Amino acid sequence: MNELLTDHVETQESFEQKITPEKEQVVEKKYLVPFILISSLFALWGFANDITNPMVSAFQTVMEITTFKASLVQFAFYGGYFTMALPAAILIKKYSYKSVILIGLGLYATGCLLFIPAAQFQLFGFFLISLYILTFGLAFLETTANPLILSLGTKSTSTRRLNLAQSFNPIGSITGMFVAQQFILSQLQSAEKAADGSLIYTTLGVAEKQAIKMHDLMVIRDPYALLGIVVIVMTIVIAITKIPNNKEDEQFNLKATLKRLASNSIYREGVLAQVFYVGAQIMCWTFIIQYAENIGYTKADAQSLNIVAMVTFLLCRFVATAMMKYVNSALLLAVFALGGMTTIGITVFVGGQTGLYALVATSAFMSLMFPTIYGITLENLEHDKEFGAAGLVMAIVGGALMPPMQGALIDQDKIMGLDGVNFSFLIPFVCFCMIALFGYRRFANK
Repeated sequence: MNELLTDHVETQESFEQKITPEKEQVVEKKYLVPFILISSLFALWGFANDITNPMVSAFQTVMEITTFKASLVQFAFYGGYFTMALPAAILIKKYSYKSVILIGLGLYATGCLLFIPAAQFQLFGFFLISLYILTFGLAFLETTANPLILSLGTKSTSTRRLNLAQSFNPIGSITGMFVAQQFILSQLQSAEKAADGSLIYTTLGVAEKQAIKMHDLMVIRDPYALLGIVVIVMTIVIAITKIPNNKEDEQFNLKATLKRLASNSIYREGVLAQVFYVGAQIMCWTFIIQYAENIGYTKADAQSLNIVAMVTFLLCRFVATAMMKYVNSALLLAVFALGGMTTIGITVFVGGQTGLYALVATSAFMSLMFPTIYGITLENLEHDKEFGAAGLVMAIVGGALMPPMQGALIDQDKIMGLDGVNFSFLIPFVCFCMIALFGYRRFANK
């Protein structure tokens, strides 16, 4: 989601390439070019996810709308994943991997380029439609790229191959965060404040305000328009490159597949846990800006803390992976969820600078959650794994549904004696409670 994401599995196996025998190469020479091209897609959707999270704050200021309405950015963005994950899985069964990837890239580029007329017409709804179409493409890419990478070589090295490809995702995520900070948030004239901390923009006349609004919407537009051009170039390169279609030929019955998945209690609980996780991740990484602004930070400085949170997230992924050698993954998931509940509890009830640091530290506990829930949920599936994975991509809808709920709370000055911004983080607190319950149940039932 970052994270979208795909937040992703990374193990030290990906570093074993140097000692892998020739006959068990992680990436065989004949697959090297398609592997590099498809792996670059992981960076492309990581970039889109993490340049978009801060846009909630940007649109809130520029368009002078409530936090709830601004958070519809996330509703549109992550709603696109939910809409298109299952159609993408069906198309993979019917057509080639390459065809579905090209469709995804086409939708991705279209959504990006629609930012041009959206900025021209200055319509928030137009931006939402653009993001919705953009993530149609991301859903196609995420649903297709993972099984394709697995198929590019022997089964014995497939996990290491996927981990290697997934290492491109955080590169895109951090780049997206950096671009949002340096080229959007820091350039917004509507975010400039007076000496007393109040926004200057709200005090201006109609003509001055209109000029700043046009300037800032162009600032938001430009990175997406450039991204659209990059995606078009990537589409052309992949179109002229031979991409293997190493799919297993098997009979496919959609109704029977969905029935088996629906009757699998572990799968049902896993998808629900993933909904809560993605919701928690997107809320923590989106509203850290509102929280920081509430105690005096600028948007750009708040985004710097988001970058720190992402780096913490990535470093702790390696620590969590190492711990899994000694601790059951379901138990570790439950323990990390308890850690997330603790840090978010500090954010809610202690607040201030301490609460902000605790909010950043929450990313350390989120680091293992997406891939661990993913792995536990698909562990006992056989021929249904491909569609099971599509269901987990659809679970990204948590990132669409929960941010508007938190945004509505942020719009309140005080709730039960607490600042509305602080109180709103009780929603991710509840999410971590549900994840802890899932991890404990899976550990207890082993």
